[in-house]
Amino acid sequence: QVQLVESGGGLVQPGGSLRLSCAASGFTFSMYAMSWYRQAPGKERELVATITSRGFTTNYADSVKGRFTISRDNAKNTVYLQMNSLKPEDTAVYYCNARWSEIGMDYWGKGMLVTVSS
Repeated sequence: QVQLVESGGGLVQPGGSLRLSCAASGFTFSMYAMSWYRQAPGKERELVATITSRGFTTNYADSVKGRFTISRDNAKNTVYLQMNSLKPEDTAVYYCNARWSEIGMDYWGKGMLVTVSS
């Protein structure tokens, strides 16, 4: 059974930091590109960051460049999102995604709320 379980979310003050984790099981993690998406209230889901299967390449939304860092540990089947200098506009439900485009496989976590507020 495929599972993507996010953890590490919660309430943080502006300027603070959080580290999100996504633990994967039920598929060959090291073959999948991993991404974090987010969806703010009343807005569409947007791509935050992506890391390739071996971790050699990362990409970020312009709004988080220089503040967020995506990483992965294929030995632990886990992807991380280090979020620094958080802003109120980073408030959203954050989703973990696993994708193997070549074979059309795509998995999602259930999402986790991050609230940036004083």
